[in-house]
This record gives sequence, C-alpha cells and structure tokens, in this order.
Amino acid sequence: MDESNDQLSQNAILLGERDYQAAIDIVIAQAERELLIFDQDLARGDYASIKRTELIRTFLAKSRTNKLTVIVHDASYFMQSCPRLFGLLEIYGHSMTVYQTNEEAKVAKDCFVIADQAHYIRRFHIDQARFKYALNDIDTSAMLNMRFEELLQATSHTISPTSLGL
Repeated sequence: MDESNDQLSQNAILLGERDYQAAIDIVIAQAERELLIFDQDLARGDYASIKRTELIRTFLAKSRTNKLTVIVHDASYFMQSCPRLFGLLEIYGHSMTVYQTNEEAKVAKDCFVIADQAHYIRRFHIDQARFKYALNDIDTSAMLNMRFEELLQATSHTISPTSLGL
C-alpha cells in the first residue's frame, strides 16, 4: 500500500510495517484528550523516530490535562533506544506515565493504541505486521480500553526519567 494516509483502509485487516507505522500516526493525530499505548517494547511501530515523538509532543502540548499512558512488557528499548520519547517523560511527567508489566501479563502478544476512547489501531501479534485500525469506533475502542485497564492492573512498576525515581 501507498504510504499516504488516505490510502489505508479503515476497519480492514492490513499488512506491512510501513502501513502499521502510518496507521499509528493517524490514530495518534486524532487524540485530543487521552492516548493509551500498549506494546511489547516499542521496538516496532517507529516509536524511536522524530516524527512519532513530534506527534506525541504535539498531543501533550495541546493541554495540561492531556494524558498519555504507556504500558510495555520490557522498558529496555524505550529507555535505551528512544531518547526523544524518553525525553518527553522528563518534560511532560505530569501528563505522561510509562508502566512495565509483571511476568503474568507477558502472555499478551498484541499491541494497540487508543485515542480518546474512540479511535484505535491493534496489531494482532507482535511478530506479524497484521493490524486493523478504525476512527470513531467506540465499541471496539471500549473493549480495548477494558483490556488496557486489565494490563494496567498487571504492571509491576513505573518507569521514571530519573535514576532514583524521584
């Protein structure tokens, strides 16, 4: 598929890493109040890129009440390979929280992003670039939001931008 956003079909199963990255951009750009991200480690989906960081920075800068919550199974990639995104945690610590799951939650192998409980992208399995995204799909977004809350309950600790956690 073409990288152009209007070429990505909503509510259909799509394939490919570049289209997956483009669809994440579309969903993040829709966020006005809340952004929820669940990923294995943020290694796929272009989270280390300048473009992704700027999209997230734009979202966080829109309002002091905007909220970004990220849940990962393994935070190593985030802390070591996403310096721009990690830097946002230092700047927007009041609006951005990153959690790491406990061992029991690591059975979850999909990834998803939910914006404002209405827009989503869901990668079915981390090892395959098969995904579906939709805008203004409140029912599916609500189901994913419930799943996100369950994963949030299964987090073991919060990632801090300081080594002491202060």
